[in-house]
Amino acid sequence: MAIVLGYDPTTLREQVDPVALEERLEELGQLRSAAALDEKVGLLRLAGKLDEAWDIANQAVRQARFGGDREMLALARVRRAQVQQALGKLEPALADLTDCVNEAHSHDWSATEAFALQQRGRVNFDLEDFDAARRDFSDALKVHVRIKSSPDEVDAAMIAIQITETFIDGAGS
Repeated sequence: MAIVLGYDPTTLREQVDPVALEERLEELGQLRSAAALDEKVGLLRLAGKLDEAWDIANQAVRQARFGGDREMLALARVRRAQVQQALGKLEPALADLTDCVNEAHSHDWSATEAFALQQRGRVNFDLEDFDAARRDFSDALKVHVRIKSSPDEVDAAMIAIQITETFIDGAGS
């Protein structure tokens, strides 16, 4: 069962199935693996449980810093930045995401780079820097196509570009 059903055309926020989301959170329970923590961060953010998401995001970053590799740390930082964005802390989120994009690019972690670009685009969108958002979404799309990402990831980047262009053209105001 899909948790993310689509994206709001004015905010780029995920539209979710709340029942599927809660079921998946229950399945994850008290698991503490890096993968489980990362998934919980995203699910809690989507559920609007931002304080809990923030705590687990910081735990995931600590765990990745001490027990994972650098790419795992970059991914955990991207997820933490998503929570910062949801909390309205856009400037710190943007700074973290820029660091993650640069690190992923320099190490040729293409999937991580695309993920970080997509998320940075969403922060730029929230900051109403639509040109920067479109650049990030376009760069994410190029990486997704180059590495043959899933159709859902390619579609998400294309939808974000289309929505952002409506704001640039003045139709989204």
